[in-house]
Amino acid sequence: MRINKVKTQTLKETLFRRLALGTAAIGIVAAATLAHAHGDVTPQAVDTSSLTQLGADWRIANPYRDNADAIRIGDSAFNQNCARCHGLGAVSGGIAPDLRYLERGDEMDEFFIGKVRNGVTRNGAVYMPPFEGMLTQEAMWAIRAWLETVHEEQ
Repeated sequence: MRINKVKTQTLKETLFRRLALGTAAIGIVAAATLAHAHGDVTPQAVDTSSLTQLGADWRIANPYRDNADAIRIGDSAFNQNCARCHGLGAVSGGIAPDLRYLERGDEMDEFFIGKVRNGVTRNGAVYMPPFEGMLTQEAMWAIRAWLETVHEEQ
């Protein structure tokens, strides 16, 4: 009789351990999948119809700087397309750069638009997908206009 109790207890412990290990393995795989998905973002449409349309030639300086309508659109566009990695209000949680520290003015505009259009890749790893062809030039510049309103000095 005592042998059956030992075997039953051992069987229960074995099943519990396997269940715990299986659950842990699923958790690790799920976390790795989510971490790998960074940058795999489906861009959301941005309505820029109220802004002056810029045409096919890309600008190197922001034509919407200090434009209240562009800033409003940029705020929404950032939250829909950028906040997942760069944080709400551009306050990064560490995944991507904190864009509040991006310098204001024409000097940094070309850098900004280049990164957004072409994305960022290091050693074959995509840190930020390219948004050219997914977001319009107007949407990108509206985001830049909004970012300048949340700028902070380092």
